[in-house]
Amino acid sequence: MTRRLLGLVAALAVAVSGSLAVATPAQAATPAIEITKVYYDSPGVDNRSNKSLNAEWVRLTNRRSSTINLKNWTLRDKANHVYKFSGDFKLAKGKSVVIHTGKGTNTAGHRYWGSGNYIWNNTGDIAYLRNASGKLIDSCKWTKKGNGYTNC
Repeated sequence: MTRRLLGLVAALAVAVSGSLAVATPAQAATPAIEITKVYYDSPGVDNRSNKSLNAEWVRLTNRRSSTINLKNWTLRDKANHVYKFSGDFKLAKGKSVVIHTGKGTNTAGHRYWGSGNYIWNNTGDIAYLRNASGKLIDSCKWTKKGNGYTNC
């Protein structure tokens, strides 16, 4: 009887540990909306022209199989410069939106921060994407100038 009980306990332990090994942490899952590229150093001279400011941008991509409303989601840097999606902004499955630093007319594929200053540091920074409740959805970090952009 004791031997059978020990065998049953051992079998149960193997079954439970095997099922736990299959589970993956939530952090390892691809975020619903992912920061896929940051162009942190606009090409040419940094003269703060609107053209130069808009050549600095962040691309967000919807990785889910359904449309996601980004209303009240935020994109920010380490210095806490914040871009907020105001009103309904629906990003369809597989689609991307580019958030430019400067001024422009918002469209389905391009949004404009409206800043007169550069947001992203060329020598290193972190882009943070948070949902409407403030939960961190994704981030992208770079530490040196490199090519002026990073794929996340």
